[in-house]
Amino acid sequence: MMLRRRSSSSSAKGSTKRRSSSAASFDEFGFAFSKKRQKKLQHRCHDYSYPQPNALKVKELCELLSYWNGSSFICRNQIERFIRIGIPPALRGRVWKCLLDIDTVRVSSDFSYQTCLSEIRKPLVDLGVSEYSIISAITTLSDKENDLGLGQTSDTHSAAFSSADVALFRQIALDLQRSFPTHRSLMGDSPEAIEGQAKLFRVLTAYAKYNPQIGYSQGMSYIAAVFLMLLGEEEAFWALVVLLEKPKYLSELFDSSLKKIQHQALVFQQLLKHRKPQLFQHLEKLGVSSLHFVMQWFLTIFTSLPCWDSVLVVWDLFLLHGLLAVFRAGLTILQLLEPRLMNMTEEAAVLPVLLRVPVDVAQYSVLIPALWSTEVQEWEISCMNSVILEETAAEPSSEKAKKDSPLPQRSDEQKEKRPAVEPLEQDRPSKKEVEGSGGKNVFARILRAAQRYLTDAAKQSTAATAKTSPPAKSSPAVSRQPKKRTSASFTQAQRRRSQKRQSQNAAVGTDGNGPFPHQDTDGGTAEDSSLAPLRRLRSGPVGRVARRRSGVQSSQGRSLLLRRSSAQSQKPSSAAQAPAPASALSRDPNQASVEPRESPQSSGGAEFPIGTTALSD
Repeated sequence: MMLRRRSSSSSAKGSTKRRSSSAASFDEFGFAFSKKRQKKLQHRCHDYSYPQPNALKVKELCELLSYWNGSSFICRNQIERFIRIGIPPALRGRVWKCLLDIDTVRVSSDFSYQTCLSEIRKPLVDLGVSEYSIISAITTLSDKENDLGLGQTSDTHSAAFSSADVALFRQIALDLQRSFPTHRSLMGDSPEAIEGQAKLFRVLTAYAKYNPQIGYSQGMSYIAAVFLMLLGEEEAFWALVVLLEKPKYLSELFDSSLKKIQHQALVFQQLLKHRKPQLFQHLEKLGVSSLHFVMQWFLTIFTSLPCWDSVLVVWDLFLLHGLLAVFRAGLTILQLLEPRLMNMTEEAAVLPVLLRVPVDVAQYSVLIPALWSTEVQEWEISCMNSVILEETAAEPSSEKAKKDSPLPQRSDEQKEKRPAVEPLEQDRPSKKEVEGSGGKNVFARILRAAQRYLTDAAKQSTAATAKTSPPAKSSPAVSRQPKKRTSASFTQAQRRRSQKRQSQNAAVGTDGNGPFPHQDTDGGTAEDSSLAPLRRLRSGPVGRVARRRSGVQSSQGRSLLLRRSSAQSQKPSSAAQAPAPASALSRDPNQASVEPRESPQSSGGAEFPIGTTALSD
């Protein structure tokens, strides 16, 4: 008879690989050591290589859990850092409770777990079945279900159970003996195993009563059993409630008809097609569908992996990030298995590798580093989901169009006949185009789905901003920004500038018909309308440099012009009444002339820039 003793979970400090003593029957996580002839059947590895954090990191983690706030980005970022470092097994239960926020859900709910257990025990008593011997009562439950189906039981109206209760009890009892049969809390007929089986039965039955719409579905027993390994019975029940009802986690996986998990398997298949097209084509060629292995991976959250330390890290990441981590873990496993799968040529060889992931791939030192380096974004899953929804919506419409079409359908023999006129060589699509058309169509659908996802996200953020932000007020900074001038405003500004130039020229004694263009008050040139076509010649880098230089120089000339005009206005009146020179009076206004420049010595050493007129006293 095999001895059943609990092994010590303590290990030597600094050791990377730990294994329980050979004299013990169970390893540090509670799984029984298998014999050589049963090792292949049980598919469990007991050589764990997870990192052990030091005492300082453990203290920091305890402090983080003491002031935990699930809505805080800092707390969630810190807990992810500790997941990378390695969470000690003794603190993993507290971490999971904080991530799921179990206490808040339990306090806010009106459901009483203990009251529900009292209601469950009544039909069990009437059936003559005990929760502590539920597995041995499978035959009794099956017989009672058959009698109820045939209508041979006469006291069904007075009994406290119904046919639905009997079917529920029987299905849960059948799955109890399949859930972790090598774990000490569920293995054999020891007192610990009997109590563990009763706890698991109560948690699953209570949830079926709590949520009758979902009830009990295949795969829930594995999830509840994992929670019972680290949490108390009622805590495990509320953890199961959070996991199966929050959209972040498994609400899109479990239902009574298994349609949700089939849809998610197709989404994962589309993700694999997008990320690993060669591997996807190879599996499709062999006839391996994602439904064959994704359902087991997703429904049990990878508890079928042989290395339990890797399973716990996947669960840590899953409870932190939700269903996105499940897609991430599945893609990581296929990436590690890709070289091996590409060399296989038969479906019978591929499926066992996918359903029973080899130890050399699932061990902590291989799987977890690859998991951290693999990224799957939320928008990717949303796009793949949209593509699957479009395909499923298009299939019924195409079938209905074929049925409603008045044209006669060709028979198979007519379809196989070749056309009488062969297409020209240039009209035939190339082999590459034919092979790549499917990928292009998929990429186009993914691109459209991504555009819709980003558009919806932008609309939601705009609506949220519009609701929260007050009505916008005109800012003085906005009024200072340069605006495009309208025709009326531009005409008025030009008129004001011309009037100011005329007044300046009148004070100086010159007119505005000189050989140089008039200059605005802002340093720019006011060109004639006849020179408008020449404006485009000033575009480009050379024109910009010329305009910039002329602007600086014209501003210097304007300042000098103003100083000269003010100096002349302050001269004696006799000098102001002197007649003008004859050359100035006889000047033709339509004739262009250039006055000689004044030497730097006559102007007091001031040098006139190019583009300005020289003034004479």
